Amino acid sequence: MADPNASGVVGRTVRVVSDSACDLPAETADSLSVTIVPLSIRFGADEYVDRKDLSPQAFWRKVAAASVLPETAAPSPGAFEAAFREAADDGCPGVVCVCLSSKLSATIGSARLAAQAVGDLIDVRVVDSLSITMGQGTMVAVAARLALTGAALDEVERAATQLVGRTTVLGALDTLDNLKKGGRIGGAQALIGSLLQVKPIIDVSSGTVESIGKQRTRTKALAYLATLLAEAKAQTGVENVAVMHGDAPDIEEFLDLLAKHYPKDKIIVGQIGAVIGTHGGPRVVGLTFNQPVPD
Repeated sequence: MADPNASGVVGRTVRVVSDSACDLPAETADSLSVTIVPLSIRFGADEYVDRKDLSPQAFWRKVAAASVLPETAAPSPGAFEAAFREAADDGCPGVVCVCLSSKLSATIGSARLAAQAVGDLIDVRVVDSLSITMGQGTMVAVAARLALTGAALDEVERAATQLVGRTTVLGALDTLDNLKKGGRIGGAQALIGSLLQVKPIIDVSSGTVESIGKQRTRTKALAYLATLLAEAKAQTGVENVAVMHGDAPDIEEFLDLLAKHYPKDKIIVGQIGAVIGTHGGPRVVGLTFNQPVPD
C-alpha cells in the first residue's frame, strides 16, 4: 500500500478529530493528522486556550501559585464546526470525532451540534469516549492510524467505539488541596488527609470519577497502580499502556515499577494538561491501558 502520508493522500482519508482533554502529545497528533479542538482555561479574568496559550508546564506553575482552582470551558460548537469544515474542504470522505466523557463535560454536546450543522457537507460520527486523558487519547490514536491506511468511515468509527468498553483509566492523587479548593471536601478533612499523607486512588474507566481506595504514602500509591496493571495483565492481558502525569518528579521510578509487567519502551509517557489537571492536582499520576479483543 502506498504511504498514506504522501502528498494529497491524507485529504482523501477519514479525518479524526478530538478535544484537548485527550492529552495526545502534539507530535503524535501531527504525525497521525489528528485535529485537536482545544478547551479553554480561566484563571480569574485571564483566559487561555489549552495547549496553545498555556502549555502543561506553564499550567502547573500557575496552579502552584493560585489560591483557587482555575475553571475550564468546553469548546464552542463553532470551534468543532471549523474543524469539520476544514476536513470537508480537504476532500475527506468523513470525520470521526472522539470526545471527552459526556459524564464529565459538555464538550460532546458542542461536537454533536457542529456535526448537525455540517451534515450537508460531510458525514461526521461523534464518539463518546467515556474516558479522559490518554484513555481517550488511545482511542483517537488507534482510529487515526487506521484512517491513514485508507479505511472506510464505518471501520474507523468502529475502531474507536470498540475501545470504549475495553479502556481502563486509573489515577493516584498526590494532594487533596485541589479537592479542597474546589469545595468537594471540608477543610478539616483535607487537613487530616494531608497529615496522614493519604493518597486517593481513582478509577475513571466508566466515564465518571470513582474512588477505589487510598494508600498512606505516595510510594505505596504508585506501587498499587503497578499491582493493578499486573492483575489486569494476568486476567485479560493489556495493550496500549500509557502513563500521564502532572509534572511528577518521580515518574521514572513509576515507569520502572511498570516495567516489571510491561515493556518500558512501549509505554507512552506524557503530561496531563490543564483540562484534567485542574481537578487531579499537581503530581497526579495516571495509568491507562486497553484489554485486548478476545480471540
